[in-house]
This record gives sequence, C-alpha cells and structure tokens, in this order.
Amino acid sequence: MIRVLVVDDSAFMRKVISDAINRNEDMTVAATARNGAEAIEKLRYVKVNVITLDVEMPQKNGLDTLKEIMEESPHPVVMVSSATQQGALQTIAAMELGAVDFVAKPSGPISLDFDLVRKELIEKIKIASEAFHQLILTKEKKVEITRSTPPLHPSNLMLKKKVIAIGTSTGGPRALQQLFSDLPGTLAAPLLIVQHMPAGFTQSLAKRLNDMSELTVKEAEDGEVARNGVAYIAPGGKHVTVKNSGEALVLNLLDTPPHNNHKPSVDTLFTSLADIAGYSVVAVIMTGMGADGAVGIQKLKEKKSNIALAESEGTSTVFGMPKAAAQTGQIDEVVPLFNMSKSIRRYIEKDFS
Repeated sequence: MIRVLVVDDSAFMRKVISDAINRNEDMTVAATARNGAEAIEKLRYVKVNVITLDVEMPQKNGLDTLKEIMEESPHPVVMVSSATQQGALQTIAAMELGAVDFVAKPSGPISLDFDLVRKELIEKIKIASEAFHQLILTKEKKVEITRSTPPLHPSNLMLKKKVIAIGTSTGGPRALQQLFSDLPGTLAAPLLIVQHMPAGFTQSLAKRLNDMSELTVKEAEDGEVARNGVAYIAPGGKHVTVKNSGEALVLNLLDTPPHNNHKPSVDTLFTSLADIAGYSVVAVIMTGMGADGAVGIQKLKEKKSNIALAESEGTSTVFGMPKAAAQTGQIDEVVPLFNMSKSIRRYIEKDFS
C-alpha cells in the first residue's frame, strides 16, 4: 500500500487529489497539509511513501518545502503545478532539487477538470514510490557501473558531419542538467532533445539549461537550421523531425497525433534522422518510463555509421526507456550518466581520448 501525503493550499484541490488517490486499491492518503510548514510537521509522525506537493503556495512555497524535505527527511515527491510561466520555472527547479516528476493542473491553481490528469497522477505516484532510491544514490554515486557491452572506439565508418539526438522522460531534467554541464560549447554537432513534457514546460527547461551550460539551449522552432553547439529541445505538444537542406539540417515541427501516447516522441525524431544523408547520428536514450526510442534506435542502426548509447540502470531514475533500447540488441555502449558526456565526445571529436 502506497501511503501519500497531499500538500495543497486549496481545500478543494486537497479533496480532489485525495479522492483520485483513494480510488486506487494499492494507495491511500495518509494525511493532508495546507502548507509547507504543516507538511514538514506531519512528516515527523505520519508514515508516508510519496508526497504530492503543490508548487505555488503562500508563506512557504513548494520549492522551499521541497528543499526542507530533502534535507530533513528525503521522500519521493511528485510536484503538482499550474501551467503558468512562473509555475513552469518552479517545476523545473523542483526537478533539479530531487522531485521525481510533476503533474500539471489542467486549468490553473484550482482545476475543476483535474480528472483529466487523474490517471497521470496515479501513474507517477507509483513510479515515484519505486524510483526514488535512484535519486538518492546518484547524489553521491561515482561507483563503476558494469557495461553490458564494451565501449567502442569511434568507427571509421562514421561520417565527418554528426548530430546528437537524445531521448528521455522521467528523471530527464535532472539528467540533462548533469549532462549539459559536462559538454563544451564548442561541440562540433547540433543536439536534438526529446524530453516528455507538456506544452508550456519545455521552454522553461530550455531556459534553465541554457543558463547553466556552455551550450546554447533553446526550444526548437519550425524551419530553423540546426547549428553546432546548440541544443534544440522539442516543444511540448509538438513532434520534431529533421530534413536535409543542401549541406544543412532543417528542423520541422509537426502537430500530428501522439506516437504511442507521446508528443513529442523520441521514435518520431529518431526515425526522421534515420533518413538523412551525409550525417552520422549519435543517439542517446536516457532515464524514462516506457519504451519510446527503441523503434527509432533500430531504424538508426540500419546504417552502420550511426552510434547508439543508453544510460545504465545504476544512474537511471527509471530504467524503462534505456532497458527497452538495450533489449533491441542495437546499443553500442551502456554508460553511467556521469560518463555520458565523455562517451558522446568520443564519437564527435576526432582527437578526443
């Protein structure tokens, strides 16, 4: 039984979220709290497995509460955010502080239509209860992770021009933060990123990563040319594909239906990259639930000049996506997150060793 602490300053939202949780046989609301101070106090005497935490609260907001929780009594936390610009920025910051994931309120701080995301909330509470130990481990971990395959040396078949493509989901903002902080701004390839997030949040993610990285990080725009040293994040609610245009690569945003419930979809991006000419692709699958990207990896690996990497289980918040990719038999190297930048650079920079 998953015991949940529900924290929200709105009595209405506490009831709606509690009702959604209590409808499931394998979870129950152990307690509720009106604000961060009350939540901290209840954690001292109520046993809980997961916390749902409102981002925007008076007095002590969700971020300050999350910091205190992680310092005093670390628990898996799912943030509940309104899809405002301020709410999105705070949600991204919460991911960096250790929140496992978030759910966006459909229509503001008090959402009468919260039932639209009820299933998503329940799913993420379950994931958080199982995945949180990985977040605690990776704060301190620098242990050696056994690779499922030996690392490759850059293939002689790789073409001179290269592009990096990254797919991730649960735990992705935190993983991207670590990866981007290790990559140089002079990287001789563009980066294309699909992070499963709703519209309104990917722009905040791009801004946050841009502020802390030597790379230029931005939301992808329809029709723009991909440039080396620039990371393009697929906007929430849009697929990103790539086409050749002479010597360049041009990004296209598509408003087509979700692919296997994902929009943006890693498979959609990877499949489009499989069709481009004159470039080698270094494809990377990082932490996330599900199997998005596995089909795309298979498409990419039909060309021997492409390379596929997957994050190791030891550093993945959720090993679903990397595991599914590895099970295709097409992954060249399984890499812990703290070594991922080195592995990527091995295939991009000729003189890197």
